[in-house]
Amino acid sequence: MVTGDEVPGEDAQIIGYDVAKVEAWVDEHVDSLEPPFVWTKLEGGHSNLTYRIDSANGGRSAVIRRPPMGELLPKAHDMGREWSCISALWPTPVPVAEPLAFCETPDVTGAHFYVMGLVEGNAVYNAEDVEAYIAEPDRQTMAESWIDTLAALHSLDPDEIGLSDLGRKEDYVLRQIKTWYRSWNASIEHAEIDNPKIHELHDLLVATVPEQGPAVLVHGDYGTHNVMVGSDAKVAAVVDWEIATLGDPLADFGYSLNAWLQADDDLLDTADAPTLAPGFPDRAFIINRYAEKTGRDLGDLPYYQAFNRFKTACILHGVYARYKNGQKAIDAEELAMFRDRVDNSIHRAEAALAELKSYQ
Repeated sequence: MVTGDEVPGEDAQIIGYDVAKVEAWVDEHVDSLEPPFVWTKLEGGHSNLTYRIDSANGGRSAVIRRPPMGELLPKAHDMGREWSCISALWPTPVPVAEPLAFCETPDVTGAHFYVMGLVEGNAVYNAEDVEAYIAEPDRQTMAESWIDTLAALHSLDPDEIGLSDLGRKEDYVLRQIKTWYRSWNASIEHAEIDNPKIHELHDLLVATVPEQGPAVLVHGDYGTHNVMVGSDAKVAAVVDWEIATLGDPLADFGYSLNAWLQADDDLLDTADAPTLAPGFPDRAFIINRYAEKTGRDLGDLPYYQAFNRFKTACILHGVYARYKNGQKAIDAEELAMFRDRVDNSIHRAEAALAELKSYQ
């Protein structure tokens, strides 16, 4: 389990929460929880303020989550979206934390928040986490559970689980390309780089986008960092649903597959990626397992990998621009690393599209 420094709620300043009001609200809305609580800051979860809460008198523990402090971009850190997703998925085969209560008003503590059941497990961010939490003989089991969980998610009908209104169902990839290409162009001035290949990629991706099948619930950031792995090396819960929407399952799969690095990759995003640890299967296994579980035709998979590399390049370009503009502090070496990652993402997108052409 991910833990932090335990600090009693009644004695400490908990960032983002009016402890007295929140504990009173929880007492009123969640029968299984009894304040006062011991609050433990949980790491991960992006910049959302996430705490474990344990009753000082014993009993059930839970997790409480709200957006970060300060002004937020529209639709960013959407707690209502997360709540809708875990509430809809709780009765399904996709493992999530138990939804306990959602506070629909910011009056209690300045923002919407929700309370969910505590899941015993660990997120895996790097190879060090793998060594700490997953024994080498169990890593095959973890990989199978990880991809089976994504396949299970993509096998659900959003209409049947009450999520038909979560987002637009049509043209998911085209809409994403438009959004991130606009981001690239908006960042050119401050980034002071404009790789012409990104524009060629944009045009190729738009011209060759595969026909989208029925929309499903897509997580948007499914990786080993956003699942809790239990002591049995299986996925105990998928977390961080704040950018989930309805869309093309192969776009979601392509994103996850790109993050499943292997040692013979010519360009590595990071040298300590979890899947570089010994005992994990390669991407071919992940692809075959997903195809077996979903029955989907993966002939266009290189397109979706290229699309996600294009998207990653645009995201990194925007981050690089903010650093160059002085909006975030960074040293010269890290700045150069971001520049390299932009170029690497473009190169890998081109390689994926070249692989797609070899199928045709």
